Amino acid sequence: MSALQGNSEERKQPGSDSDITREWTGRFPYNEIISLLDVNRPFNLAESTSQDLTVGELLDLADLESIRGLTLGYGKSAGGLELREAIADACKVSSEQVITTQGVALGLFLLAFEVCRPGDDAVLATPCFPPSRDCLIGAGVNVREVKLTFERSYRLDLDGIEAELSSKTRLVSIASPQNPSGVQTSRAEIERLLGLMERRSPEALLFIDETYREATYGDARAVDSFAGLDARIVTGASVSKALGAPGLRTGWLTVAEPDLRSRLTVAKMNTVISGAVLDEALTTVLLRNKEKVLAPRRQLLGSALKQVTAWCDAERKRIEWVQPDAGALCCMRLRGDAWDETATSRFWGLLPHHDLQLASGTWFGETNRVFRLGFGYLPPASLGSALSALSSVLDAVDA
Repeated sequence: MSALQGNSEERKQPGSDSDITREWTGRFPYNEIISLLDVNRPFNLAESTSQDLTVGELLDLADLESIRGLTLGYGKSAGGLELREAIADACKVSSEQVITTQGVALGLFLLAFEVCRPGDDAVLATPCFPPSRDCLIGAGVNVREVKLTFERSYRLDLDGIEAELSSKTRLVSIASPQNPSGVQTSRAEIERLLGLMERRSPEALLFIDETYREATYGDARAVDSFAGLDARIVTGASVSKALGAPGLRTGWLTVAEPDLRSRLTVAKMNTVISGAVLDEALTTVLLRNKEKVLAPRRQLLGSALKQVTAWCDAERKRIEWVQPDAGALCCMRLRGDAWDETATSRFWGLLPHHDLQLASGTWFGETNRVFRLGFGYLPPASLGSALSALSSVLDAVDA
């Protein structure tokens, strides 16, 4: 059974080392991606972030006196004005259109909870980051999946989406760049999708997760945000991936429609009240100085992608992959003509013995022959060693 299937799975309890399993009864489906919060092996190729930013690096960019004088009271439910202005500048919209959230997943949950009612549908492109699906289920929405395929390089399936659209659809959810593949959706594809929605689901909104948008390679500039393209588009992003600051737990939504913004602000008030003022102050510093952080990271990601490309070429008889457009991540697959199910299971079983972590395709709604490989989290000196260790695992399976 896929880790993305319903809530009646048998699972180990989170945080438990026990082999005892029981039926999972949570409102949100259980997914093994939660293990990434508890396990961090020396060759961690499972994480999809750039390298973690340190507090010291961030404070070097800050006006420490203003941070020292920060009062730790409640923040604003919509988010602090300076932070919303910094986000608005990056997304090329007005600050009034920005609502801050504790990561994109909370933003999507609040959006689905507010926009959808019992019996309504959300159309979701998969494979996807597990909370992107599971938060919809937790909000009580009927999720209609459109499965993108490895064979088509996970490009958006507009025909498949059109087939799932109906008068019951209130939300269409995609990511660009996509997680787990790093594949981007073009403006032309978005405009075609909006046209399909206008004809078949005129009351629906389009949510676009842009978390990896600014994680580009070398000298490549990031594509513009889809925020502001159309009033039906709600975008989400955060400082977690490209900027390497998931510990700040700060993300945002851009929402054009004033009534929906008000409803989402009230929804946020009734769930988390507001963001943490210290997190928001530090995030503001980070966004105002983001080019100082992103520029060296682009070079690191560019070099890392070249290493991964060379490794995939050397391993092409055993591995196939989809080259990403952006993000510190890509999708790889154990070749079907070289691997049966027994060999695939042995592959996953051997990884811990080589200090390796990979993100299983089953977490995202793919098969266990697929895995997400993150190439931006490890220091450059460690990435080559990790890829060599992965080759050693492939050799051990072949032996």
